[in-house]
Amino acid sequence: MPERHFHPFGGIHPNPAQTGAAVAAVTDRVEIRAGSVVGPLYDLTRFAEEWAAVDNLSDGRVGLSFGPGWPGPDFVLAPEDYSQRREVLVQTIDAVRRLWRQEAFEPADGTAELATKRIFPAPVQPEAPVWLTSAGSAESFREAGRLGVGLLTHLLCQNLEELAEKIAVYHEAYSGTEAPRVALMLPTLLGQDREVVRETVRAPFLRTDAGRLLRAPGDVLRGVDPDDLDPDDLEFLVEHAYDRYFDTGGLFGQAEDAARLLDRVAETGVDEVACMIDFDVEASAVLASLGHLTALKDAWQTS
Repeated sequence: MPERHFHPFGGIHPNPAQTGAAVAAVTDRVEIRAGSVVGPLYDLTRFAEEWAAVDNLSDGRVGLSFGPGWPGPDFVLAPEDYSQRREVLVQTIDAVRRLWRQEAFEPADGTAELATKRIFPAPVQPEAPVWLTSAGSAESFREAGRLGVGLLTHLLCQNLEELAEKIAVYHEAYSGTEAPRVALMLPTLLGQDREVVRETVRAPFLRTDAGRLLRAPGDVLRGVDPDDLDPDDLEFLVEHAYDRYFDTGGLFGQAEDAARLLDRVAETGVDEVACMIDFDVEASAVLASLGHLTALKDAWQTS
């Protein structure tokens, strides 16, 4: 479950606990994770109680992946935390884990008197499964290792070779008692015809990620400043970036194409792939893709 604010892309998910509760009510087996929930934007006591409630509704299927947040407009909700959002995030993870364990705390109540409290309801899981979301900085990989939590990342700002190096940094720094866990988010749309999928994905991709590509054209042509380009050249670079990303940044095309990428992903040390199927593609195309995704999963697990 993503967290997004004030923007059409993902904007129906301002609070992942709400959508998590809805999914909990209609499923029995799938894990319900908050992906990139922006820790610095929350009252932590309420956050822990909301997700403890979802853990109860789902009979213990909750997982939490925290991110520091990046769009400045989101921090209308907590403007004082924007400049120190990474430091606040570490404090957030620690506090939520302690609250989840039912550790007592002593806040002032409505009468300004201190009172010993524990969150209610108590979660089903004694420990909250926690990930740290990273856009690709080596320091965030190291921080996830120091915290002893899982790591959730993607390929928008890094390639597989770079990812493998950073996973090694994460493993070296890891301090947890459970095995380290790396989840890689990959936008996913599979079908019978690779070129049909390419055209289906193109417009949604450019709507949702064109701004990111325009701000970092060095991924396509190093040393290029987008402000120095005329519109035709800029459009060429964005299209070129899309073609490269279609081949290397997601599970796109036919199941055979996706299987080849999964082979490369497995070599980096990734433990699981989180398939992002909701990125502004028509619902009918997403639903038609799920059968191909199931076939890919079954083939991968038996290979």
